[in-house]
Amino acid sequence: MEPLERDYTSTNASMVDNVFNIALRYNDTVGTVKVDGKKYKLKQLHWHSPSEHTINGQRFAVELHMVHSTDDGDITVVSILYRYGKPDPFLHQIKDKLAELSAEGCKAEKGDPLPVGVVNMRELMQGAHRYFRYVGSLTAPPCTENVIWNILGEIKEMTKDQAATLMAPLKGSYKHNYRPLQSLNGRAVHLYDS
Repeated sequence: MEPLERDYTSTNASMVDNVFNIALRYNDTVGTVKVDGKKYKLKQLHWHSPSEHTINGQRFAVELHMVHSTDDGDITVVSILYRYGKPDPFLHQIKDKLAELSAEGCKAEKGDPLPVGVVNMRELMQGAHRYFRYVGSLTAPPCTENVIWNILGEIKEMTKDQAATLMAPLKGSYKHNYRPLQSLNGRAVHLYDS
């Protein structure tokens, strides 16, 4: 495997409550990741709590999925795992919009985009010196197959309050919106370590 080449820029984004997760969608091209020599464009990112992936059996507080695709429909996801700890700078810049999304009487309907403004992606470019890769499926219906997963080995941190704010707009059982662990079913999990 090769280093995970990611190139993101600051750009306008919208926040969407998809009922089962909170997502950031980008109005413009925000950047790319290069996987096996192929460039994938970042389309959206969303969070799951707790994490959908484990490392050596350890589940984490939150997992961020950065969903990328090619023009011909191939998909790769860069996943970042979080434990409770220091504040996450990326979440700090969207906290007011998260609060607005979950506020009583919010004008945005489920699925309606809420403009966020310019989002700085610099914080999400760190930590790719070690990552795991396997080919699996998306974790939400229709669970599209042949997705290349890249799970970063560096665990980031966020506060418990940030995690709660991130899940606050979601109702009921969707506050714990993770897919149970799936069997490997013969899949190989590879490790890149610079």
